[in-house]
Parts: sequence; C-alpha cells; structure tokens
Amino acid sequence: MKPKHLLLAALMSIIFGMGWVLAKAALDHFPPILLAAFRFGVAAIVLIWFVKPPFGQMRNIMLISALAITVPYAMIYIGLKDLDASTTILLVQLEAPILIMLGALMLGEMPGYKKAIGTMIAFAGIVLIAGDPHIRSNIAAVAWVLGSILTWAVGQIKIRKLGETGGLRNLAWISAFAFPQLLLISALLEDDQIGLILNATPAVWMTVIYLGTAMTVGGVGIWYHLIGKYPVAFVSPFLLLVPVTTIFGGVLWLDESLTQISLIGGAIIIAGVALVIVERPSARKRLNAGKTAK
Repeated sequence: MKPKHLLLAALMSIIFGMGWVLAKAALDHFPPILLAAFRFGVAAIVLIWFVKPPFGQMRNIMLISALAITVPYAMIYIGLKDLDASTTILLVQLEAPILIMLGALMLGEMPGYKKAIGTMIAFAGIVLIAGDPHIRSNIAAVAWVLGSILTWAVGQIKIRKLGETGGLRNLAWISAFAFPQLLLISALLEDDQIGLILNATPAVWMTVIYLGTAMTVGGVGIWYHLIGKYPVAFVSPFLLLVPVTTIFGGVLWLDESLTQISLIGGAIIIAGVALVIVERPSARKRLNAGKTAK
C-alpha cells in the first residue's frame, strides 16, 4: 500500500475506535436508542443528497435497515451503557466470525479450515471474558451486544443479496429508513426525549455529529475507498487496530480498566479474528492491486 493509503487505513481504525469511546460518554446523557437514532439521522442527512434512491429496492431497503441498523444498534448501545467501551469492542470483534458462520448457513459460502479454526478460537475468548466476575454481573449487557452482532450479521447477508447497488448508496438509504424507526422505538421505550434534547450540552451534540459524520460516513467512506484500490486482505487487518484504539481511549478518557481475564480473553478473540480476516492474497491479486493503486 502507498504511504498515504497506509495513513488512511490507520486513520480509519482510530476513527472507529474512538467512536466507541465517545458513544459511551454520550450515553451518560442520551438513552441508547435515541443516541443511535441521532447517529444514523446525521449520517443520512450528510449522504442522501449525493446518491440516487435505490428505485425498485425500497421495500427491501426498509426491511434491511431494521436488521442492519435499527435493531442491532439499539441493542448494542443498550449493552454499551452497562459495559465498558473496552469490553464492548472486544465482544464486537465477533462480527467477522459470526458473519462467516451465517454466510455458510444462509449463502452456502463455506469457510476454509483456517477461518473455521479462527472462529472457534474467537468464541473461546468470549467464553473466557464471560467468566470474568466483573462481566458476569453484567451478563445481560453482554447478551444485548452478542444479540446485536447476530442481528447485524443477518442484515449484512440481506445486503449481499441486494447485489451491486453501491456501498455508500446502501448506507445512505438504510440510515434514512433506520432514523425514523429508531425514533419510534425510542418514543415507545424511553422517556423525556424532549427534555434531554433541550438540555444537551454542545459537547454532547459534537459527539453525535462525530458518530454520524466521522464514524459512520468518514470511517465507512475510507473503508470503501481503500477496498476499491486494494484487495480486502490488505485492508481488513487494520480493523484489528480498532479495539486497541478503543481500549487506550477508554483508559485515558473514561478511566476504564480491563481485568487480567478480560485482557487474555481479548487477546484470544483478536488472534482468532486475525485468522479469519487476514489472508495472503494470490499473486494475481497482488499484481492487480499494484495496477489499481497506480
């Protein structure tokens, strides 16, 4: 990768990692579902003007928005409210293994032995973290996070079935449909939204803007830009830096700390995920990557 693209990949990881730290801080003011609504509402406002509507796919997009954003992000922010950002981001690393498992079940995309072993290792790390006494006291929050990952993975499978409609185009319209869905759920399940909105400080609103623009639009935009130039195998390993950023951010800004059990479990998860997502591109892919990057 060119130096400027290496810097972009590292920046993407920092953007994603700090997003979890800032979301944890914002949950001290906004309830989880309302915060998720604002995040994707901001993303939709930024993106929707630059992409064409997916005519003929609107009904599918509406359903997918519930599976890919509305339900999983409502659930994960509920879990994040009662968990440290550091613990949450370690649990989130299960996205890749779960997505691979569902791909095998729903799409017949069977993983190789290395990915299967990596998936089992990652789940072993989750079992170890769940056994931590500190985490056991918040096992319901862990269940919310794991449930969100499973729902998100189903949503990604549904997005795959849309075909080639464009990544940012999908993100824009899925976010646009998810925003009112999340607002409705927040109105049904949460309280005092108007008062919280009126009393939110500029710092809270800056966090919301960061989640919607930097994390959702900027981070995802960099991802799509890089995988358009290089094989996914070159780019995806940088996602392993996300939990490192979140853990450092949680320690420095949120005064969080990880127990020895959680650190060991987290290391096992990351090792398993590395086996899943890190690949050695073939010679042809490397040649094509070099041509594309010029």
